[in-house]
Amino acid sequence: MKTLEPPIYYNPDLTQIINGEEIMSPSPKMPHQSASGELFLLLANYVKQNKLGRVFAAPFDVILEQDFNHLQPDIFFVSNANREIMQDWIRGVPDLVIEIVSPGSKKMDMVIKKGVYETYGVPECWLVFPEKVCIEIYNLVDRRYTLSGSYADDDRVRLQVLDTLSFPVNAINE
Repeated sequence: MKTLEPPIYYNPDLTQIINGEEIMSPSPKMPHQSASGELFLLLANYVKQNKLGRVFAAPFDVILEQDFNHLQPDIFFVSNANREIMQDWIRGVPDLVIEIVSPGSKKMDMVIKKGVYETYGVPECWLVFPEKVCIEIYNLVDRRYTLSGSYADDDRVRLQVLDTLSFPVNAINE
C-alpha cells in the first residue's frame, strides 16, 4: 500500500523577490512556527520593555532594492535609530534579521538570503535550526559576515545588536 504525501500548499503572502526572481514558499511546518513564535515573543517583549525599536515577523516585506530584493525574514528588528525605514513596508536595512532554517529551506536561508543580507549590510543575521536546537549568529565585519557564535541547547545566546539580551537556546522550543 502506497502512502500518500499531503500536497504542499504555497502561500501567496510568502512571495519574495530575491535577486530579481520571484520566489513563492510553502507554508512553514510546526517546528519552524514554534521556534518563530517563541523567538518573536522573547525579542518583542525585550525590545518593547526597553523601548529599543520594533520587532516584526513574516509575512512582511523588507525592501532592500525596488523590484530586485523584497525579502521576508522570519523575524527582524529595527532600532529607534533606524526607524525612518519603517514605512508602508520596511524600506531599507534592518538592524537584525532571523531566518529559521527548515529542512526544505537550507540553501535558500543559509546561502541565498544570508548572502543578500550580507550584500546590503544587515549588521546581524541569525540562522536558527529548531530541530537541532541551535542558533548561529553572524555579524558584519568589513562588509562580510563572520560567525560570532554558535549556540546549542542550554548555551546562553549573546548578541551584538541587542547587547544586553541573553537567553538559553532551548527557550526556542518551550
